Amino acid sequence: MEKPKFKTVQEVIASGEGLPERYLHTPTTESQPLDAPVPEMDIPAIDLILLLSPSEYGRQELSKLHSALSTWGVVQVMNHGMTEAFLENIYELTKQFFALPTEEKQKYAREIGSIQGYGNDMILSDDQVLDWIDRLYLTTTLKINVNFTSGLRFQLVSGKSSYFYSMFKKSLGLYIRGFIEEFLEHCFVLKGMARSLELDENCFLDMYGENAMMDTRFNLYPPCPRPDKVIGVKPHADGSAFTLLLPDKDVEGLQFLKDGKWYKAPIVPDTILINVGDQIEIMSNGIYKSPVHRVVTNREKERISVATFCVPGADQEIQPVDALVTKTRPRLYKTVKKYVELYFEYYQQGRRPIEAALI
Repeated sequence: MEKPKFKTVQEVIASGEGLPERYLHTPTTESQPLDAPVPEMDIPAIDLILLLSPSEYGRQELSKLHSALSTWGVVQVMNHGMTEAFLENIYELTKQFFALPTEEKQKYAREIGSIQGYGNDMILSDDQVLDWIDRLYLTTTLKINVNFTSGLRFQLVSGKSSYFYSMFKKSLGLYIRGFIEEFLEHCFVLKGMARSLELDENCFLDMYGENAMMDTRFNLYPPCPRPDKVIGVKPHADGSAFTLLLPDKDVEGLQFLKDGKWYKAPIVPDTILINVGDQIEIMSNGIYKSPVHRVVTNREKERISVATFCVPGADQEIQPVDALVTKTRPRLYKTVKKYVELYFEYYQQGRRPIEAALI
């Protein structure tokens, strides 16, 4: 059961009372400070326009996609359909929201037991170490009508996000709609993932379902006085099928774990980062791994990012594709439904919900 909410990070800073112990991580004897330097990931940028092309260029992009997702679980994408001006507007709108007076932001506060709205994440235990992040979380239901000859058509069904249609002259709502209307490439990504595994291009889409969800989280990481002991987001993997991330265009912070070592994500202008979520890991029978990642803090600079979690419909059965289960690679995962319901409880315990899906 959720505990009473704590102050937001912005409220902690404004109070001038110093850094609460609730944010401090206790280091182990082998661990480095959280702000220790780490090497940069070596991941390619793929061209989404070429990804499904039957040309040699298309085959090269599929090969790059397969290599990146089987090695890192992460890839950068360019030619994604959103202009530099559009992306810049999203960053500015996010900053404007977090710059609003506290009493204005609190009108959209997250309610106990819900993930939607403004504030911080659920507190499930008295000894839970808190993340140095304030966020605005919106869930959008997508009614997907699948027509494989003409692509996908989306209808936005607004829930709590309707509050924000009146804010910023509906701009945050337009961002959600922009992702739906302009970033149809996420369907190309699912098709590309399937093709890169020599599967029917629609097999992941069929499992993704017609009643998919998009959970969009606008993140603010304020400057932190102890980046060596306070973390922006604790290590975790995503419970989505896949996640689209607009990282801060100037400030580093996102890191991925590979072979027991942390690597920082590169900042490449006008690209979007896509990482595999647990549900694609299950569908691919573990060929594409959902990577563990975290966000570290910065002593001097705030950091802004926007993450969109693309989640299959709650009633969809998610399981390994039959063609990826062989004598040499037996089935690794059970069939799961309503996977995301496990996610937040496991996350706050520092556990991975995919453990529950393993055979």
